[in-house]
Amino acid sequence: MPSYEQLSELLDPATTVLLTVECQQGVVGPGSALPELAEEARSSGVLDRIGRLVAAARESGIQVVHAVAERRPDGRGANHNARLFRAAGRLPVQQLTGTSAVRVAPPIEVADEDFVVRRLHGLSPIQGTDVDALLRNLGCRTLIVTGVSANVAIPNAVFDAVNRGYTVVVPGDAIAGVPSDYTPAMIRHTLALVATVATTDEVLACLGARVRRA
Repeated sequence: MPSYEQLSELLDPATTVLLTVECQQGVVGPGSALPELAEEARSSGVLDRIGRLVAAARESGIQVVHAVAERRPDGRGANHNARLFRAAGRLPVQQLTGTSAVRVAPPIEVADEDFVVRRLHGLSPIQGTDVDALLRNLGCRTLIVTGVSANVAIPNAVFDAVNRGYTVVVPGDAIAGVPSDYTPAMIRHTLALVATVATTDEVLACLGARVRRA
């Protein structure tokens, strides 16, 4: 774990952005297409912790970006080159543009000043989307990555961000995957090699201290 001083230095509000990944109704909500993942995200407290991080980020002046995965009703432009994509196309709940499935799920709130970036293809919220350009225009140097899933989208986001030169902070208790014991193993053996791993409380402590000093 990083020291408080190390983490605080990384989380300068002027150069930090918080990213939520696929925290949408159709993925982590009550009517999820992936009920096992939704249950894990909710019962473990991950969604509550993301909600707290989002609120604290705004209070401290950190930009919030929500990355949402969706598809057109006709499926045009979507990937079909992996088993995951073909299975998603058969699920009873589809992440269709304009439906409640692609709205950010409570308790995470979307504010007017947030960015919501939607993608129609691929596995990553960064590759081939507006996220990288937005981060650069915002002067981002540190990206806080939260959300789901630890199986696919989260490692994609972390690797893509690192490959583009960003420093990544992962609150390890603010991401979820299945089965439940997979996430800590993936963090320890993979993400910890390329990102700064902290806890939600450690990140909140740094952000709260900055608010108190302001």
